[in-house]
Amino acid sequence: MNTIEVVLAMLVAVVASGYLVRILPFSLPLPLVQIGLGALIAGVFKRGHALEPDMFFLLFLPPLLFLDGWRIPKQGLFRDKGAILELAFGLVVFTVVGAGLLIHWLIPAMPLAVAFALAAIVSPTDPVAVGAIASRVPIPKRLMHILEGESLLNDASGLVCFRFAVAAVMTGSFSLAQASLTFLWVAFAGLAIGVAVTLGVSTFQRWLWRSFGEEPGAALLVNLLIPFAAYLLAEEFNASGILAAVAAGITMSYVELTGRISGSMRVQRAAVWSTVQFSFNGIMFVLLGEQLPGIVQRAVDTLAVTGHSDWWWLAIYVVAINAMLVVLRLVWVWLSLRWNLLRARWRGEARANQTSWRVVLAMSVAGVRGAITLAGVLTLPLMVPGGEPFPARDLVIFLAASVILVSLLGASLLLPRLLRGLELPRDDDSRRVEDLARTLSSKAALVAVEKARQQLVEGQTTTNVQLYNDAAARVSLLYQRNLEKGQGPDEDPEKVRRMEQAYRSLRAAGLTAEREELFRLTRHGQIPDEVARRLIRNLDLLESRQRD
Repeated sequence: MNTIEVVLAMLVAVVASGYLVRILPFSLPLPLVQIGLGALIAGVFKRGHALEPDMFFLLFLPPLLFLDGWRIPKQGLFRDKGAILELAFGLVVFTVVGAGLLIHWLIPAMPLAVAFALAAIVSPTDPVAVGAIASRVPIPKRLMHILEGESLLNDASGLVCFRFAVAAVMTGSFSLAQASLTFLWVAFAGLAIGVAVTLGVSTFQRWLWRSFGEEPGAALLVNLLIPFAAYLLAEEFNASGILAAVAAGITMSYVELTGRISGSMRVQRAAVWSTVQFSFNGIMFVLLGEQLPGIVQRAVDTLAVTGHSDWWWLAIYVVAINAMLVVLRLVWVWLSLRWNLLRARWRGEARANQTSWRVVLAMSVAGVRGAITLAGVLTLPLMVPGGEPFPARDLVIFLAASVILVSLLGASLLLPRLLRGLELPRDDDSRRVEDLARTLSSKAALVAVEKARQQLVEGQTTTNVQLYNDAAARVSLLYQRNLEKGQGPDEDPEKVRRMEQAYRSLRAAGLTAEREELFRLTRHGQIPDEVARRLIRNLDLLESRQRD
C-alpha cells in the first residue's frame, strides 16, 4: 500500500504543478515547480521515495524517448544531421575529457576516473528537459530541432563513457580499443533493434487487422508497449535501450505514413500519449525533487573528503562545474560552426550567413540536463571490489543533481534574454510547403468528391440526384476555398491574412455556439448523452483543425 500511496501522491503533485505554474506571479518552467513540490514532499512531510535507477530507466524513459523520436520533425533531423552528430558524439567526448580534467584539478581528492565518470554523466542533454524549456521560451524552430536531435542521440555516448569510467574505478584499468568496439555495438545494435521491433510489431498488427478486424483498445495498448519491448530487447543484447526506444519512435513516424489506421484511432492515440507524456514528465521531476534533501545531506556529511569542512565549498564546486560545462559547450559549438563554414567554402558552396553570437551563446546555455543524468549517477556502486566505499560517491551524486537544477534555471532565465529581439531569417520554405500541401490535397479531395458524386447519382431519381449534387457542392466549397486563397494576381497578402483571421474568428464563434446549444439540450434532456458526446467530439476536432 505504501507504494500505491507514493504513486498517488506524485500524481497529485504533477496535477498541482500544472496549476501552480499558472498561478505564480512570476514565470517558472514547469520542471522547476515539480522539483520544488518533490522536495517539499520529502523535506517537510517526510514522504520521500527511494529511487531505484534500473526501474526508473525502464518505466519512464522508454515511452518518453519513443514519443520524442516519433514526433521530432524528420526533415529537420536529416537536414542538420551533421551538426546533430557533432553535438551528440563529438561534444560528449570533448566534455568528458575537458570537464573530467578540470573537475580533478578543482577537487584533487576526487580520483581522475571518478571525475571522468561525473563529466560523462552530466554530458548528455535531456530531451524531456529541453522540451519543457521550449514550451516556455520561444526558441527558433531550427535551433530547437538541433537541440532535440542532439538530446535524443547523445545519451548512448554519455552513458557508455560513464560505464567505462566506472569500470576504470572498479578495476583500475581502461582499454580504449575495447571501449570503442563496445560503443559501436551499443549504438548500432540499439538502433537496429528499435527499427526491427517497430517494423515487426506493425507488420504483425496489420495482418491481424486484415484477418480479424481492427480492435482500437488492443491497438492502443500494443502501441504503448512497443517502446518497452524495444528497450528490454536491446538491454538483453547489451545494446543501448535508450537508442532502441528512440529508433522505434522514429520508425513509427514512417509507419504512420502508410495511412493504414483510421482517423478515429489516431485521435484516441494522440490523447492517450499526451496524457502519458504529461504524467511521466511530471513524475520524473517530482522524483528528482524527492531525492534532493537526502542528496544534499549526504554531500555535506562527506564534504571532508575534499579537505574542506565549510558547506559553501559545495556552492563553489557547483558554480565552477556548471560554468566549465557552458564554456566547453560554447567552444565546441563555435569550433563546429567555423569548421562547417570552412568546409562549405572548400566545396565551393555559396557563403553562408554569419550566425549571430547570441544564437551561439543560446545554443550553449540550452544544454539542459535532466532525468537521464540523475538516474545514471544513482547507479554508481556503493563499494569497490576491495570492500572500500566508492570514492566521493555522495559528492558526485550531489554535483550531478546540482548541474540539472542550475542548467534548468539558467536556461529559463537566460534564453529569453538572449533571443529577445533577435532577427532570424524568415522560414518561407515551410509556409510554401504547407500551401502546396493544402493545394494538392484539396485538388485530390475535389476529384474524389466528384467521383463519389457520379457513383451516387447513377440510377437515382431526379430528386435524389439534386440532393447528392447539393451535398457535393457543399463539400467541394470547403476545398475550393483552399485553392482560391491568395490566387489573385493583385491579392494583398495583408488582406488575405486579415480575411483568414476573420474567417477563423467567425468559425470559432459558430463552433462555440453549437457546443453551448448541445450542452443546453443535454441538460434539459432533449437529446441523449451519447449523441451529445459524439457531436461535441466532432466540433472539438473541427476547432483543433482551425487552430492548426
